Amino acid sequence: MNEKKGSVLGGILLIVGSCIGAGMLGLPIQTGLSGFFPSVFMFFLSWAFMTTTALLVVEVNGWFSRKVNFLTMTEQTLGKFGKAMCWVTYLFLFYALLVAYISGSGSLLSTIFQNSFSISLPMWGGSLFFVVLFGWVVYLGTRGVDLFNRLLMFVKVAFFVLFLFIGVRYIQPALLMRSDTHHMLSSLPLLVIAFGFHNIIPSLTSYLNGDLKRVRLTIIGGSLSCLVIYIIFEWVVLGIVPLGGAHGLAASLKQDMEASQAVSAIVRSPWVRTFAQGFGFVALLTSFLAQTMSLVHFLADGMKVNTKQKENLWICVLALLPPLVFSFFFPNLFFKALNFAGGICAVILFGLLPVGMVWMGRYRRQTATGYTVPGGKLALGLVVLFSLLILSVQLVAMF
Repeated sequence: MNEKKGSVLGGILLIVGSCIGAGMLGLPIQTGLSGFFPSVFMFFLSWAFMTTTALLVVEVNGWFSRKVNFLTMTEQTLGKFGKAMCWVTYLFLFYALLVAYISGSGSLLSTIFQNSFSISLPMWGGSLFFVVLFGWVVYLGTRGVDLFNRLLMFVKVAFFVLFLFIGVRYIQPALLMRSDTHHMLSSLPLLVIAFGFHNIIPSLTSYLNGDLKRVRLTIIGGSLSCLVIYIIFEWVVLGIVPLGGAHGLAASLKQDMEASQAVSAIVRSPWVRTFAQGFGFVALLTSFLAQTMSLVHFLADGMKVNTKQKENLWICVLALLPPLVFSFFFPNLFFKALNFAGGICAVILFGLLPVGMVWMGRYRRQTATGYTVPGGKLALGLVVLFSLLILSVQLVAMF
């Protein structure tokens, strides 16, 4: 604790890198039905909720003198039931996200092949190509994924900046003034995914040598950076894509098309199309690599499988085959899988479980810590109520 290790800026970049990915591509389509200003309000509300729950995880993490993961934290505070709940929701979260990314990759690759090479590629073919090629990258091991991911991050930033720079001139201010509050709540499950970085908080705490003050600054700075990026992206996309029409927001949601595909269909500029689709593909790919690697390690740890330089081949197959087969039979699942991941899995894992852990530590065991999230029982109660609201929104949408 006396020696400063890591940096707040480095931690902020870790959070931004974790959040800015495939989920961002769905935000303008899912939230845009309500209009720009109502969606920005929901962004702020979701940011406040997810930042609060992240700080609750920091409080719990501060009770341990060693590096721990989510499973250890829940087991030590909530017992075997908490560990089992964490295990199940973690597994469902990873698989749901991979279903979304594989489904989205099939749709996006089909669009890219059609626009760039006039080749008609079926969605299942795009998904299979994506999984085989980049699943092999995951099999090569953490080092290979890490180096490849660094390159992809630079490419993703370049595509995003160029898309914004050229796309701004196509914005129609009148489109940004539209408002329909009836659709506001439906965006909550996806927004939970967009601000979900809680699983890296134990690693972040270790990176900053257990300095909880710097961890809090990093979380607030990182989540605020994501909020600003999301609002800018929302502004550009909703300023270009109308609500109605063959390629509008409503049609894109129905056809399972994310933001880069919608913009490409509306704007005839080849540059905007290239940068939008390039950003969309790299965002999907970076999310896919990160979540697949996490799932492979999670399964290997649960099954007590030791790996060396390369990952275990059968563990990789177990991680990728079920979501791939699922996307074959149900190809249009990008938004449905993301909403399930956020509205069910992530809200339990990153919303309800942190409240349970803090309640048990603070008020049952009187655990001492160097940091306590302000607001007491009232704040914890509000987090539970908001979590139940998100769960209700998702369950109503499903059933």
